[in-house]
Amino acid sequence: MRQTPLRPMSAVFASLLVTGVLALSACKGGQGEAAADAKDPKKKGPEAVPVEVAQASRRAVAASYTGTAPLEPRAEAQVIAKVSGVALQVLVEEGQYVKAGQVLVRLDSARSALVAAQSAAQLRKLEANYARSRQMAEQNLISANDNDQLRYDLENARAANKAANLELQYANVTAPISGVIASRSIKAGNFVQINTPIMRIVDVSRLEAVLNVPERELATLKAGLPVQLAVDALPGKAFTGMVDRVAPVVDSGSGTFRVVCAFADGEALRPGMFGRIKIDYDQRADALVVPRAALLEDESDPAVFVVRNKKSTRVPVKLGYMDGEWAEVRSGIKQGEQVVVAGKSALRDGTEVQVIGQPGAKSDGSTPATATAQR
Repeated sequence: MRQTPLRPMSAVFASLLVTGVLALSACKGGQGEAAADAKDPKKKGPEAVPVEVAQASRRAVAASYTGTAPLEPRAEAQVIAKVSGVALQVLVEEGQYVKAGQVLVRLDSARSALVAAQSAAQLRKLEANYARSRQMAEQNLISANDNDQLRYDLENARAANKAANLELQYANVTAPISGVIASRSIKAGNFVQINTPIMRIVDVSRLEAVLNVPERELATLKAGLPVQLAVDALPGKAFTGMVDRVAPVVDSGSGTFRVVCAFADGEALRPGMFGRIKIDYDQRADALVVPRAALLEDESDPAVFVVRNKKSTRVPVKLGYMDGEWAEVRSGIKQGEQVVVAGKSALRDGTEVQVIGQPGAKSDGSTPATATAQR
């Protein structure tokens, strides 16, 4: 009788051994992946959002109205020739200061001088005739009618002589106001027609800017209020002035009224410059303020993000005056609280934040760049 071979039992044992080894390997592999997952930062929870903050603080703020307007001279005049003639002399240049009555241009006056001399001779003749006529009228040697006729002729000759002398004076073109020659359109030797503008004079002793202000500001803007001026042509420089006058009526078409601001002449300011004007009409010396950059972009429901326990909290606020880069907060936050000024767009209520510039903030170059981009 043949015995059963032992080979199949060996195969079964070998199979069981291999299965155990594979199971052990799989168990170790799972533990390795778990350890790798624990070390992989990408598989952590959400990272803190980097933000920049500022503290709510107290400072003086002012309520103001702002607007833009070009600077205008206090007065200006076009110099015109009142008679025709050739310009013999032009006595001033552009940019030169002149006084009222100063001679600017001398025109050819030869013809006017002859007419004036002729009228003066006629006047002397009639004055002599009228003197003799009066003596004869006293002696009843001539009629009263003839005497009166000579008197009328004498008055007419006097008027003609004054007109001729006036024409002669007009040959010297004078400045109607004091100021600076802004433009000149004549040269010596040019023929000038009567009533032709030849120069422009501007009075720059005081410059003015006219604002058309909405009627809702009528009760707040008064004459005498301080005004601050900045011009695009002179960045970084500030000029002061005052409200000179306020129109007493509102234009029914535009719903605005005129406010004229006056500025003393300075070496830098020039007529025609475009000015940005700020009129302060009320002040608070000790107001709680935050940077305007902290305000969320929702005018109907103003709010800020406050950092509390390393998390962002959306806090509604009641705003007061806006003064430049500062916003007054009437209620909602307290002095010293930290409000987010950069990084607001990535925040929600309860978002974990990392304040840049404080201990624990990341020092690599990526965090500041991210915060700057989210301003």
